[in-house]
Amino acid sequence: MAVESDAQLSENFYTSTCPNVELIVRQAVTTKYQQTTITAPATLRMFFHDCFVGVCSLAGCDASVLIASGNGDAEKDAQDNISLAGDGFDTVNKAKVAVEAQCPGLVSCADIMALAARDVVVLAGGPGFKVELGRRDGLVSNASRVERKLPGPELDVNSLVDLFASNGLTMTDMIALSGAHTIGFSHCDRFANRLYNFSALMPVDPTLDPAYAQQLMQSCPRVGSDPSVAVNLDLTTPNVFDNVYFQNLVARKGLFTSDQVLFNDFRSQATVIRFANSAEEFNRAFTSAMRKLGRVGIKVGNQGEIRRDCSAFN
Repeated sequence: MAVESDAQLSENFYTSTCPNVELIVRQAVTTKYQQTTITAPATLRMFFHDCFVGVCSLAGCDASVLIASGNGDAEKDAQDNISLAGDGFDTVNKAKVAVEAQCPGLVSCADIMALAARDVVVLAGGPGFKVELGRRDGLVSNASRVERKLPGPELDVNSLVDLFASNGLTMTDMIALSGAHTIGFSHCDRFANRLYNFSALMPVDPTLDPAYAQQLMQSCPRVGSDPSVAVNLDLTTPNVFDNVYFQNLVARKGLFTSDQVLFNDFRSQATVIRFANSAEEFNRAFTSAMRKLGRVGIKVGNQGEIRRDCSAFN
């Protein structure tokens, strides 16, 4: 399975063709973020979902998640993507319109999404980093490709390590990228099993802090739980991109099983503690992992196109 293209991306890809592309995207993303802070987790999650999905060399950061299909069978229509917030799509589409106005037909939606993902991290208080550019937009978007490609909230460390490794990412990359859960929210059905039916003998997951479990039960009652209720992934600083997510894991306050196992499993625990103790260490690992994520299965040359409208193939 091809995990990483050897094709060359470059930070200076548009220097001669669209020198202001980063500024144009940043202005559009900033405007959207000022309208709603959901822009940050929505855009970051969408980038991750885009890069992780596909088959062999068809996978990757190619903006295939943005395609809208009349038949409801595009990537965005898959079960794991239905919950992608509309604000993420809107962010990239608005940035694309702004870029097209100044550099028509030159900048891919895939590159705009990679820039927007970096920009929302910075807007939420996280680290800045250089984004490599030169991706082309994919020519395929199928809902059927999504299955088992994205990490679910119930995964253990073995499954997480395997899934990330299939995309050329290490355990440290996986733990750092999980730190994106320092912003954003989820819905009760994604973690209710930890509150009410963890096992026959113990209905509540014993690795969950008891007071936090009680708090979650109030938000998500066993009966009549409102499916639209949003619960923050980081209960302490939910809208700030910081290392508090890892401090929460140490305190047994990770929302998903797939969050809490990172502290519970001895193989990943030391890294979680290191990130909990040092924002600088986490930021360095996160920016490195984001650059590696952005190289997964990229398309260049005639493997892709430059879409005029991000939601439709040319």
